Amino acid sequence: MTLFLQTLKTNKATFKRPLFSLQLSLLAPAVVVAGISLSSNLQAATVNMPDGEHGNKDVDISQPIAALDKLTSLQHSEKLDMKLPEFQRFTTSNGVPVLFFQTNQLPIVDVDLRFNAGSARDESIRKGGFGLASLVASQLTKGTKQLDETQFATATEQLGIELTSSAYKDQFLIRLRSLSDSKQLNPALQLMNTVINEPRFDPQVLKRSQAQQILGLKQMLQNPAYIASTTFSEHLYGNHPYAHSSYGTVDSVGLLSTADLKKFHDTYLVANNASLSLTGDLSLAEAKQVAETLTKDLPLGKPAPKLPSPTPLQASQWVHVDFDSDQTSVIIGQQGYRVLSDPASIEKSTQFAIGNDVLAGSGFHSRLMGKVRKELGYTYGIYGSMTPMQVNGPYSIRFSSRNEVADDAIKATLDTVTRTLTEGISKEEFELTKESLVNSYPMGFSSNAGINGMLGMLNFNKLPDNYITGYIDRVENTSLPQVNETLKQTLTPNKFLIVTVGKPKIAEDSPLKKLQ
Repeated sequence: MTLFLQTLKTNKATFKRPLFSLQLSLLAPAVVVAGISLSSNLQAATVNMPDGEHGNKDVDISQPIAALDKLTSLQHSEKLDMKLPEFQRFTTSNGVPVLFFQTNQLPIVDVDLRFNAGSARDESIRKGGFGLASLVASQLTKGTKQLDETQFATATEQLGIELTSSAYKDQFLIRLRSLSDSKQLNPALQLMNTVINEPRFDPQVLKRSQAQQILGLKQMLQNPAYIASTTFSEHLYGNHPYAHSSYGTVDSVGLLSTADLKKFHDTYLVANNASLSLTGDLSLAEAKQVAETLTKDLPLGKPAPKLPSPTPLQASQWVHVDFDSDQTSVIIGQQGYRVLSDPASIEKSTQFAIGNDVLAGSGFHSRLMGKVRKELGYTYGIYGSMTPMQVNGPYSIRFSSRNEVADDAIKATLDTVTRTLTEGISKEEFELTKESLVNSYPMGFSSNAGINGMLGMLNFNKLPDNYITGYIDRVENTSLPQVNETLKQTLTPNKFLIVTVGKPKIAEDSPLKKLQ
């Protein structure tokens, strides 16, 4: 992970301390994406702590680094001062809302076109048609009516562009990155226009893609973390569209036809269901021309209907999937909140982000990491995050542990969550986390792609500009009582869903036994 210098204040001096950058749940495009992360946090813990790590008796991670007090160059650091981007909004001739940020530091243009058309819409086209949105996305960049798959690949290579499409539960994304010089940009825009409006949907290519996707699904079904993620969604959402993986299932993908793909495309990839974001080396006039080029041929269509609200669990449940493995993959969580644009909801999401970073953040400062990894040595990593979506998205705490300690690791996790909600986080944790979030915030603006991802999220969810521009003020003006109260209102351990995949040794008197 990227390191940054975090300003910390003590009663002796102001100094900087290296910390791991924090994931900003408020800004990540995953806010809208209910995907899974098969990353290093899924590795199992061993008996001894990892190389280079110390137990909590050796190092108190909550305390400042004393030696840094003696570095005079760090004793008078100024408060972070950054100028946030100024966004410009306009609408194309056929009604597509556009968010634009001009930056001339690099001769690059980033384009982010989003449709309200993720896998949550799969069954609106075909009953049991799970994986449809994902398959449509894979086929868009495999040819147009004028170019077959090979010719299309050659065209993108000759232009030196990145042109991708992807589908998540809530969104369908088409992205372009090109040099801003008109000799490259204009043909790149025309190619993206044909991708959107004239997809080839070649039956032979589709058949091959289905076989590849089915093979990929079979491979993922050998991964306990993937099984845990799909099981968690299925039991958390029941018959709601969020219950199913965006990739579909081994059985569903092969049933999808070219007609299904065309119907999905014609229904959802329309102007009234779209939002566009642009970042890069363009003037406002040029940005407007780019937007027109990309959207002028989109049929107006209709906006996608609102998704139904899912029914939350009324009591805690334990769901176990037996899997031959030396470790157990664990997900603990509940339905969280949806994306809302009113000031009060935005304030609450900021308050929760601060509290959850203390409880379950990605750094070693978090309570769960300190307890379950540093003190007990049950796992290599444990993290909790909220994924707000169009309707209630998931809140999940994820980790993997050796089978023989999985039961104890779950108990330690639940105890830590419950104690945090009961006692609240401390003033020291609160102040440290606020400074961490403020000081790491500029990292989100370090690249054109990062900025455009933020704009895409903002535009798609119809959030006000101050969701981004007012973030630092919201963090700094949040109070400790507000954070503790929001944590208590949001997390409900007595209604947590607990999913285990592996062969955990569960004690006869384990609380999990009562949840089956």
